[in-house]
Amino acid sequence: MNILITGGAGFIGSHVADACIKAGHAVVIIDNLSMGKRENINPKAEFVKADIRDESIRDVFRRNIFDAVIHLAAQMDVRRSVDDPIFDASVNILGTINLLENCRATAVRKFIFSSTGGAIYGEQEYFPADESHPLRPLSPYGITKLAVEKYLFYYKEVYGLQYISLRYANVYGPRQNPHGEAGVVAIFTNKMLAGEQAVINGDGKQTRDYAYVDDIVSANMFALEYSESDIFNVGTGVETNVNDLFRMLNASTGGTSKEIHGPAKKGEQQRSVLNYSHIHNVFGWRPSISLQEGLKRTGDFFRATMNP
Repeated sequence: MNILITGGAGFIGSHVADACIKAGHAVVIIDNLSMGKRENINPKAEFVKADIRDESIRDVFRRNIFDAVIHLAAQMDVRRSVDDPIFDASVNILGTINLLENCRATAVRKFIFSSTGGAIYGEQEYFPADESHPLRPLSPYGITKLAVEKYLFYYKEVYGLQYISLRYANVYGPRQNPHGEAGVVAIFTNKMLAGEQAVINGDGKQTRDYAYVDDIVSANMFALEYSESDIFNVGTGVETNVNDLFRMLNASTGGTSKEIHGPAKKGEQQRSVLNYSHIHNVFGWRPSISLQEGLKRTGDFFRATMNP
C-alpha cells in the first residue's frame, strides 16, 4: 500500500511508520515537528514538513495517490485544550477535515484515526468501558476527538471513505516526550533516572489503563488490513493508580524518589480503563506486553538516550 502517516515523527506515529515500512508499504510522513523529532523519522519514508491545516498538503495527496491515511497528528495536551480550546479545535477538527477533504478528492479508500479511550468517555459509569459506554467528554480535547468520529461517519456514508477509529488507553513507551503533560510514565522515568524528584498530582489514587506502544502499533496494522468501518478500544482492561505506578517505576529504574504529592490537577479524571473485547473478537488482538515489562523497556530506552 501507499500510506500517508500524519504525525509520523512523533511518539506513536514513528513506531507505526516503522512497522508499515517493515511490512513492505510505501510511507509518506507529514509532521510539522512541533512535537515530533527528525531523529524519529524512518529513513525509508518520504518526509514532508507541513501542518495538517496547510493548503499545501493538497499537493502531497495529488502527487502520491494514497491507499490509506493513518492520522496521528494532533493537539494532544488535555490541559492546553482547556486553556486554548480554539487552537485545540483548529488542529484536531479543522486539520482533520482538511485531510478528509483531500481523501475525498483523491479517492483514498481507508482512514485510520487515533482517538482517545479515556477523554471520550469522561467519568465512567462502569469499568472497564466498552465502545457502547456513554460519551461524555469533560475536556475540549475529548470533544474534538468525538467530533472527528462523527465526521468520519459522515464521510463514510456520503463519500464511501472507510474508517477505523482506535480509542487508545494511556500509551507509553520509547520515544515518548518526557517534558510535556501527556505521558506520566515518560515524565516519571526521566526524572527518576536523572536523580530528580517526581511529584504525584493529588492523592495519586486516580487510575489509568497503560498500554505499551508496540501493542498500539499492532492494532494499527490490523486496522490497515480491515475492509469495514468500525470503532475499537485499544487498552489492557487493567487499572493502575498513580501511586502504584510511581512505586513500580522507582523500583525498575533504581530511583530514590520519595513519594511526594503535589496539588491535584483541576478537573482530572479519576478512573479510566478500557474493555478490549471488541478488537479481540474482530482481529484476535490482545495486549502482549505486561506493564512490568513495558516499564522496563521504557526505562532502558531513556537510560540509553541519557547515556549514549
